Order: sequence, then structure tokens, then C-alpha cells
Amino acid sequence: MQNLWNDKQAKKYKTDLELRVYSSQLLGQDPSLVLHGGGNTSVKVTEKNILGQDEDILYVKGSGWDLISIEAPGFAPVRLKHLCDLAELKQLSDPQMVNELKTNMTNSTAPTPSVEAILHATLPFKYVDHSHADAVVTVTNTKEGKKRIEEIYGDKAIIIDYIMPGFDLARLCAKQFAEQATDKTEAMILLNHGIFTFGATAKESYERHIQYVTMAEEYLKNQNAWDIEQGNIKQTSDTTKSVLKLRNSISAIAGFPVILKTSSNKKCIAFSQRNDIEKIAQQGPATPDHVIRTKQHPMLGTNVKQYATNYKKYFDKNSVGSSKVMLDAAPRMLLDKELGFIAIGKTAKDADIVEDIYEHTIDIILRAEALGGYQALSDKDIFDMEYWDLEQAKLKKGATTAEFQGEVALVTGAASGIGKACVEALLAKGAAVVAVDINSDVTSMRSQANYFGITCDVSNEAEIIDSIKQAIQRFGGLDMLILNAGLFPLSRKISEISTQDWRKVMQVNLDANLIYMREAHNALKQAPKGGRVVMLGSKNVLAPGPGAVAYSASKAALTQMARIAALEWGADNIRINTLHPDAIFDTAIWTDEILTARAKHYGLSVEDYKRKNILKTELKSSDVADLAAAMCGKLFAKTTGAQLPVDGGNDRVI
Repeated sequence: MQNLWNDKQAKKYKTDLELRVYSSQLLGQDPSLVLHGGGNTSVKVTEKNILGQDEDILYVKGSGWDLISIEAPGFAPVRLKHLCDLAELKQLSDPQMVNELKTNMTNSTAPTPSVEAILHATLPFKYVDHSHADAVVTVTNTKEGKKRIEEIYGDKAIIIDYIMPGFDLARLCAKQFAEQATDKTEAMILLNHGIFTFGATAKESYERHIQYVTMAEEYLKNQNAWDIEQGNIKQTSDTTKSVLKLRNSISAIAGFPVILKTSSNKKCIAFSQRNDIEKIAQQGPATPDHVIRTKQHPMLGTNVKQYATNYKKYFDKNSVGSSKVMLDAAPRMLLDKELGFIAIGKTAKDADIVEDIYEHTIDIILRAEALGGYQALSDKDIFDMEYWDLEQAKLKKGATTAEFQGEVALVTGAASGIGKACVEALLAKGAAVVAVDINSDVTSMRSQANYFGITCDVSNEAEIIDSIKQAIQRFGGLDMLILNAGLFPLSRKISEISTQDWRKVMQVNLDANLIYMREAHNALKQAPKGGRVVMLGSKNVLAPGPGAVAYSASKAALTQMARIAALEWGADNIRINTLHPDAIFDTAIWTDEILTARAKHYGLSVEDYKRKNILKTELKSSDVADLAAAMCGKLFAKTTGAQLPVDGGNDRVI
């Protein structure tokens, strides 16, 4: 475990809270300590209130913040005395506890304090650091975990048997710490949960944390339980069809579309192919809080109905006498010898988090196995965390489901103009978007979980097919296809156009779209809410002009293809609609040269030419994109084979 503390850097931070931010971010930089919101930190300070009176305040990490990126506003200030008084109560329900935390903050705009705020308050140290360190959890998740922890830390750490986070844990820790702490005590180990360290300064608390986690790592190394054999990865055939079918089945069980991410991580793939996978992967998560993201077990194989049946049995067994309502029974992880490891989520970000968590869980399981056998908590303990009211509230907080959540869209010609605007419109509605363009900038246009850029020359059939396979591997399926990529060559009369130019336009504007339609059909057919295709045609289909024969003919043929597809694919619950834009000048095809030439042709200024329509309005790529996204949504749910102009009104079209 690397100590990242830098005295020179630390001198830049003047206040206790600033140093708390600095050392918290150091912890957050190591995912083996904290992962996706795991862990929390605090500092105790004295501040004057509005009456000029001194008050002892606990600044504790707020809900919704990750340590790696936390700033001062991410810490919730709570009156310390009140927290310590709460720890003296014999009982306090979760809703009551949250209310007490919120109503005793000194800043109403601060985030909700961590549910472990009372625990932090009762520890008699200025700085407290808590993490779910992989190495510590590995040792505790073995048959003799407590004995091994005692062997590692001796009288320097207090050991607390597992109890679910919240008031009961805080009360137990306060009691046992008061009874057991000595002048040698520097840490507290929560079995199957994590580690607390503390100190008079941010540096002392942080460096103790690194030291004590390192001791667990060294123990694993000395016990020959650190280095993990990955094993050989067996090559498998193309799994695209299997993934599409699987996504459809899981979405049906879940009751909503889901994202499936097929892992390319060699560790995860090798783990999925182990012969003892049924024994080591069906005990439970490394730490209980993971269950909120991953559910109790990964699904082994592809029998989704059986998984759902087993989940219902797990719920029925552990919910006896309660009024809890069962969550969806769909898995969040899959291990299969052919498909490898697949992470499943309501969104792409959720799926990425599941993959990250299980990558760390694999290390913990295999090291624990080498140390004597992995042993997770009981089903009842896992269930209590999965159905804990506070954790459920945390996930649901502010979570209004976006229209396209869990759905996947592929947009061609996505690096600029209408295509780029379509990407933005679909992302805004919650879709996971695959952006395809010949311009390599498309790969770095966005850096977020629900965006995937692919460099692809749509005049190359092999690259088109590969782009669809990549989309399915990244997100699990395809629900929406926006066919936008196109060429608009310089004006040529029929008597002047070359066969080469004609074929190039047809290849990009027509042939490429036929290939995309053909190759995407199976995926669209299995879209949980039905497949949708939006074709970007042109005003030239309805009102052609001279000098654009290749472009006009290609778009007319494309429109005809869309009409036929609407007839053929209606039985597959796929709807196809076409937009006919005109004079969208913020696109790559409208260079200043072309714009000036066309304005001159009509005897207009450039500005007047831009508004050469009945409504005298200027159209933008976003206008087309918004309608394209709407065509994929509920408003057009019962419309197929339609053609709509986006042109501000054109007398020839009307």
C-alpha cells in the first residue's frame, strides 16, 4: 500500500477541513481502499455559531460523494455533542437517525451526513478514516478471520463482530471502544466490513490507515495468499447473438431495459471459466454494501428464469414477518464459460460499477481461498443490507427515470452537425449512445459511461459490421439506429458527373445504410421496448433541384428503403421513420464556400439565404436532432413509415 502523503503539498492546505479534504482524496485514489462511494472520513473542529458561541462540529463525508473527488462542500457539519448524546440511546430507528443527523447540521445546504456519523463522533480523535480495504476484508472473509486479524494487529486494534451499519453499529462501537481502548489502540477492524484508523492530525490518521492495510497485505503475502494465478483463457466464438437474447430475457424479468457490458478484463474472463466457479462464486459479496449494486450472487450460466426463481426463494425466506416488497429479480452479474463475465445495470454507469466491484471481489475471493477458504456473511445479513431502507433511499434519491434509460442508440456521422446533435439529444434522454464516424475525434468527444465512440468508415462493410458488434459488446444490444452519415458533393449536372463520384455517393448515402439495417435487424428485433430507426433523408427527395443528382437520387432511394423496411419490420415491432431536413447550415457539408455559392445562385445574402423558408427562421442541427430523438420516444410510439420535413416550410414541398 503506497503512502501518498506529501508534506510540501499538504502545506498548501491551511484549515483542518482543507487537510481533511486532502487526505480523503489520497485515500480515494486507491480503489482497493474505497470503491464507488465506499468508505468515509471525518474531522472534529470548533466553530462559532451565529450567536458567537463556540460549538464542536463533526465534519463527516456526505452521502453521494466519493472520496477521490470530494471537496469541502461534500462534508456535512453536524453538532458533535448531539451525536454523542444519540449514541447513549438504547435504540433509534433508521428514519429517526437520519432525521436527527439532518436537523442537527449547521448548514442546511450540506449533503446528508454519512449513516456512520454517530460512529465517527464517538471515536475520541480529531481525524477518523474508514475504508473497505480489500486486504483487510480478504482476511476477515475466511473461516478463521477473527483469529487472523488478532494475529496481525495484536493489541493495537479493537475487533468488532459484524453488525449492519447504522445506529446499532455506532452504539456497539462506542461501547466496545470505551471498554477496550488503551494507549496502544490505533485502529478498529469491523469484520466483513472494513477498517477505521484515527489520529490527532490528518497525516497521522491517513498514514496509520496505509500502515494497517499494508500489514494485512504483508500477512497475505507471507501466507502465500497474495499472488493470484489467472489461468488460461479459453477462446470462444462470436457471442453477439447470445448476448442479445440474454439482454432481452433479463430485461423481461427486470421489467425495464438493461445495459449489459461484456467484460474484456482477462481476470474476470479467466475467473468465469474456473472449474470450481459454483463453489467460490455463490457465497455472497465481499462486503455487504456491495449487494445494493450486485445482488447476492452472480448468475452462473444463462438461465434467467431459474435465477429469478432462486431470488424469489431468497426473498421469501428472509422477509418472513416483514412488509418488504421484493425488488426486481433480475441478476446484476453473469459468469459463463462461453460469455465470460457480464456486468448488468439500469444504466451504463451502473454496469461499469458492477464490473469494478466484481474485479476487486475476484481478488478477495481467490486470496481468501488461498488463506483457508472464502466465507461471506449469511444470506440473512446480506438480505438485511439489500433491503435496508436507508440504502434503498440512497439509490432512489432524485432518481427520476429518463425516457431512454437502459436503452442503446447508434448514430452514424456522429462527430459533427446533425449526427453530433443527435448524440447530445439522446444522451439527454438517458440513452447509452454509440457514436460512429470516420473522424477519429468521435472516440474522445465525450468521456462518460454512457458514451462510446467508434472510428468507422461506413463505405467499408467489414467496419460497419464490426461497429455493431462493438456496440453490443459495450452495451448489450441496440434499440435505436439513427442513420445520418452522408455525402453532399459539389454541384454537378447529369452531363458532368463521373461514374466514380456517383458510386461514391451511393456507397455512403445508400449502400452503407442498407448494410446497417441488415446487420442491426436481429438486435433491433430483440429491443425490450421495440426497435426504432430514424433515417435522415433530405428536402431534395420531395423537391429536388438541379446539380445534385447523386445526392437527390441516393436520398430518394434511402427513403424508399425506409418505406419498405416499415412494411417488412412491423411484425418485428420495429418502426422506421424518416426526416427530411433542409438548409441546416451548421453541418460539415455546408462549408463557407458552398454557402456563399448557393446564396449567390439565388441572388441573396448569406443571412437571407439561411432564412429562405416560409417561417423565415434559421434551422439548426439541434432542431433535427430533437425531432429524431422524439421519433424514438413515446410521442411516436404508434407511428411507422412516416416522413416529416424539418425545413421551416418550403412552398415546393407543401
